[in-house]
Formats: sequence, C-alpha cells, structure tokens
Amino acid sequence: MTVDGRDVQRGMTEFSCGRNAVRSPPRATGRAVHAEVAVNMPNVSDKSRLVAFILCFFLGTLGVHRFYVGKTGTGILMILTLGGLGLWTFIDLIMIAVGVFTDRDGRRLFRWMEPGSI
Repeated sequence: MTVDGRDVQRGMTEFSCGRNAVRSPPRATGRAVHAEVAVNMPNVSDKSRLVAFILCFFLGTLGVHRFYVGKTGTGILMILTLGGLGLWTFIDLIMIAVGVFTDRDGRRLFRWMEPGSI
C-alpha cells in the first residue's frame, strides 16, 4: 500500500497465529525519529506549545494563550471570569504542559518549538 508515494508496509513486522496475521509497525527510537513523526502527523497544530505555555503562565487569567491558538470565544470568557478565578488557567497550564491542549481546529499542541526555529 502506498501513501504519498511511500510504501507504508515497509518495516512492518508480521505475526501470524493460525489464519490471522497481525502487522505491527517498527518501534521508533531516538529523538530524530520522534521529531519526524511529529512533523508528519496531521492532527498536530502548527502553534508552539512553548509559546502557549509561557502566555498561559504569565497572562493566563486574561486568556491570551486561548487567543493565540484561535479560541477567541473561550478567551473572552476567560477575560470576563479572570481565568475562572485562576482555576481554569491552572487546568490549561497543566493541559499545555502534558500536551493535550488543542487549537481551534482540534489539533494538539505537540511541538515545544516551531519547526525550523533553531
């Protein structure tokens, strides 16, 4: 099977048990492979997790980090409630640090830095 001209079956390990065969991808090890996988994932935002974290830490009660990722509606709500009296800001800070915070399109903020920034 080919995707974008690449053979996706290459590198797959096949396990068979009776009639059923199960394919599993090779294990990715190393920083370079991890970065390459992150760049090619379609559900990863182009926004920087580091920028969102710093904005949330210093200006979280004003919802600036939510404006940064395109969530203007909840950004305005954070301004009106002062970040849910700090609780909402604290939860967002943890979500950004862990890597489950999403942008307006539902894509995760995965990268700590922008691609090609160094």
